[in-house]
Amino acid sequence: MPRPKREIEAALQAKGFVLADADHHFFVYMTAAGKKTRARTKTSHTSKMKDVPDNLLSAMAKQCKLSKSQFLELVDCPMSRERYERVLTDSGEL
Repeated sequence: MPRPKREIEAALQAKGFVLADADHHFFVYMTAAGKKTRARTKTSHTSKMKDVPDNLLSAMAKQCKLSKSQFLELVDCPMSRERYERVLTDSGEL
Protein backbone atom coordinates (compact mmCIF):
# COMPACT_ATOMS: atom_id res chain seq x y z
CA MET A 1 0.00 0.00 0.00
CA PRO A 2 1.54 3.37 -1.02
CA ARG A 3 2.78 5.73 1.68
CA PRO A 4 3.00 9.55 1.61
CA LYS A 5 6.51 10.66 0.66
CA ARG A 6 6.64 13.34 3.37
CA GLU A 7 5.72 10.82 6.07
CA ILE A 8 8.42 8.42 4.88
CA GLU A 9 11.05 11.17 4.88
CA ALA A 10 10.02 12.37 8.35
CA ALA A 11 10.03 8.83 9.75
CA LEU A 12 13.47 8.09 8.32
CA GLN A 13 14.92 11.24 9.85
CA ALA A 14 13.26 10.48 13.19
CA LYS A 15 14.92 7.04 13.18
CA GLY A 16 18.46 8.30 12.57
CA PHE A 17 18.73 8.76 8.82
CA VAL A 18 20.56 11.93 7.81
CA LEU A 19 19.40 13.91 4.77
CA ALA A 20 22.05 14.74 2.19
CA ASP A 21 20.49 16.87 -0.54
CA ALA A 22 21.52 16.33 -4.13
CA ASP A 23 19.43 15.79 -7.25
CA HIS A 24 17.39 13.48 -5.00
CA HIS A 25 16.87 13.44 -1.25
CA PHE A 26 19.49 10.92 -0.07
CA PHE A 27 19.11 9.46 3.40
CA VAL A 28 22.09 7.73 5.06
CA TYR A 29 21.65 5.88 8.35
CA MET A 30 23.89 6.97 11.22
CA THR A 31 23.90 4.73 14.28
CA ALA A 32 23.07 6.13 17.69
CA ALA A 33 26.86 6.06 18.29
CA GLY A 34 27.38 8.27 15.21
CA LYS A 35 28.74 5.59 12.87
CA LYS A 36 27.88 5.92 9.16
CA THR A 37 26.37 2.73 7.71
CA ARG A 38 25.68 1.21 4.30
CA ALA A 39 21.93 1.56 4.91
CA ARG A 40 20.75 4.37 2.66
CA THR A 41 17.87 5.25 0.38
CA LYS A 42 16.51 8.17 -1.59
CA THR A 43 13.32 9.92 -2.59
CA SER A 44 12.67 12.13 -5.55
CA HIS A 45 12.81 15.94 -5.40
CA THR A 46 9.79 16.19 -7.66
CA SER A 47 6.64 17.57 -6.10
CA LYS A 48 4.58 15.45 -8.50
CA MET A 49 5.17 12.35 -6.40
CA LYS A 50 2.94 12.68 -3.34
CA ASP A 51 2.84 8.96 -2.53
CA VAL A 52 5.58 6.36 -2.88
CA PRO A 53 4.17 3.31 -4.73
CA ASP A 54 4.66 -0.29 -3.58
CA ASN A 55 7.41 -1.11 -6.06
CA LEU A 56 9.51 1.82 -4.82
CA LEU A 57 8.79 0.93 -1.19
CA SER A 58 10.27 -2.51 -1.91
CA ALA A 59 13.38 -0.93 -3.44
CA MET A 60 13.75 1.45 -0.49
CA ALA A 61 13.43 -1.48 1.93
CA LYS A 62 16.23 -3.34 0.16
CA GLN A 63 18.46 -0.25 0.25
CA CYS A 64 17.81 0.06 4.00
CA LYS A 65 18.76 -3.62 4.45
CA LEU A 66 15.21 -4.62 5.45
CA SER A 67 12.35 -6.68 4.11
CA LYS A 68 9.41 -4.65 2.83
CA SER A 69 7.33 -5.51 5.91
CA GLN A 70 10.20 -4.45 8.20
CA PHE A 71 10.61 -1.21 6.25
CA LEU A 72 6.92 -0.43 6.66
CA GLU A 73 7.29 -1.07 10.40
CA LEU A 74 10.20 1.38 10.44
CA VAL A 75 8.21 4.01 8.55
CA ASP A 76 4.92 3.45 10.40
CA CYS A 77 6.84 3.64 13.72
CA PRO A 78 6.33 0.29 15.48
CA MET A 79 10.07 -0.34 14.85
CA SER A 80 12.26 1.80 17.08
CA ARG A 81 15.74 2.99 16.21
CA GLU A 82 17.18 0.52 18.72
CA ARG A 83 15.30 -2.38 17.12
CA TYR A 84 16.43 -1.26 13.65
CA GLU A 85 20.05 -1.34 14.83
CA ARG A 86 19.48 -4.86 16.25
CA VAL A 87 18.10 -5.97 12.87
CA LEU A 88 21.15 -4.50 11.12
CA THR A 89 23.48 -6.14 13.65
CA ASP A 90 21.74 -9.53 13.40
CA SER A 91 22.00 -9.44 9.60
CA GLY A 92 25.70 -8.56 9.72
CA GLU A 93 25.27 -5.00 8.40
CA LEU A 94 26.69 -3.42 11.57
